[in-house]
Amino acid sequence: MSREDAGIVAMNVTIVEGNLLDQDVDVIVNAWNRNIIPWWLLLPQGVSGAIKKHGGTGPFKEVRKHGPIPLGGAVLTSAGRLPFKAIIHVAGINMLWRASERSIRDSVRNSLALAAEKGYRSIAIPLIGAGSGGFNQERAKEILLDELQKLDSALEVKVVVFRRAGKP
Repeated sequence: MSREDAGIVAMNVTIVEGNLLDQDVDVIVNAWNRNIIPWWLLLPQGVSGAIKKHGGTGPFKEVRKHGPIPLGGAVLTSAGRLPFKAIIHVAGINMLWRASERSIRDSVRNSLALAAEKGYRSIAIPLIGAGSGGFNQERAKEILLDELQKLDSALEVKVVVFRRAGKP
């Protein structure tokens, strides 16, 4: 019996190289931390730094109101000045600023569940844990794609592998 015969929706997953903030989607995922250290004490890097630079501090003030986030958990905020409907912040790294296979898998699963619950149709996800989380980029991509294969969702998913403009 095929997945379609079993009533399982095939997810539309695309891998793109580029900048997460340039994707034409309803919602983006920000690989965040456990939300225990106040955001204003941190120097946002990677996706968080780009969100702060282009979208303002509003989403970070909102995420603070959610309190501590369980490892792999996901919370929703506005997109600030960014053109998305929202941002889903996932706790992809532990208190030692490290990602694990479990934190990546849980972050993927929880971010897609939250996006579906809120009725979004498309989502862009960076390689969770592959930046400041210190996880190997290729392995993070393998784990992320493997977890996506296990999920039932009608969401259009873009997995974004970061590439600076003008870099091969």
